Amino acid sequence: MSKLGHKVIKPTSIGGQAVIEGVMMRGPKDIAIAVRTPENEIVVKKEPVEGIITKYRLNKIPFLRGGLALIDSMVLGIKSLNYAVSIAMPEEDADEELGRFEAFLQKIFGDRLADIVTYFSVFIALLVAVGVFILGPTLLAGTLKKFISNTIVLNLTEGVLRLALFIAYIFAISKMEDIHRVFQYHGAEHKSIYCYENGEDLSIENVKKYSTLHPRCGTSFLFIVMMISMVLFSMVAWKGPISRMLIRLALLPVVAGISYEIIKIAGKSQSAVMSIVSYPGMMMQKLTTREPDESQIEVALEALKNVLVENEDEALW
Repeated sequence: MSKLGHKVIKPTSIGGQAVIEGVMMRGPKDIAIAVRTPENEIVVKKEPVEGIITKYRLNKIPFLRGGLALIDSMVLGIKSLNYAVSIAMPEEDADEELGRFEAFLQKIFGDRLADIVTYFSVFIALLVAVGVFILGPTLLAGTLKKFISNTIVLNLTEGVLRLALFIAYIFAISKMEDIHRVFQYHGAEHKSIYCYENGEDLSIENVKKYSTLHPRCGTSFLFIVMMISMVLFSMVAWKGPISRMLIRLALLPVVAGISYEIIKIAGKSQSAVMSIVSYPGMMMQKLTTREPDESQIEVALEALKNVLVENEDEALW
């Protein structure tokens, strides 16, 4: 095993996400969410892959697919989390009547209400993330303009502030007790995918020996986003605060597109260059993953097995 994790025999496009008491896996054709119930049973929900990229067949267009894939992932992530909570933490008041506001929304939107709430949640999450990690550092760096006259230095200072905020956020949530088990499932997800990529039988014992650090992790993607934004934003002239914020918002799809392509290359490349590129993000995963126990690995394997396809070439990059 290398410092970065394990080399793989057959890099796969299969990926996933940890949820409350479970794991979501996304394969070439299906999505599976495996969740452990309070009764210690494993419940699996399986459905076809859907989303903007799949619907409009945009997954073959480099750079454009990056931003769209991010939105798809956020929508799928929120849906998966909501489902996991309903299974792992069933509400005691589930049979109570809806409140007036909920009943009103149900009457207006009907069966579309769940999707509307999901997309609204994604919108709010993006709004907060952009405000805190993109626009916030821009405004903070602007206060230093009277001390720093060099535009490149100002832009790089902004990038350092953005990266520091991101690391501080990851570090803070990693210390939350309730998040610890989610991070264990995150580790189980990575270890299971490594086992599959190395062509081994998908057993708990085989999975246990693999690393929790994987180059295609969302943590690594976000770290690369921070670094790419630092480079691109440093090339832009330092104008007024409104202008700076608008330019950074306009560049976000470009940043996401480039970052996505780098993550895709990192997922299938064994080169020394990509190992160096992947290293910082994978080190960040030491904050967002934990060693899972056997019961958590079992859940991750159930999710993984349900998205495998008969023709394994379909799951390869």
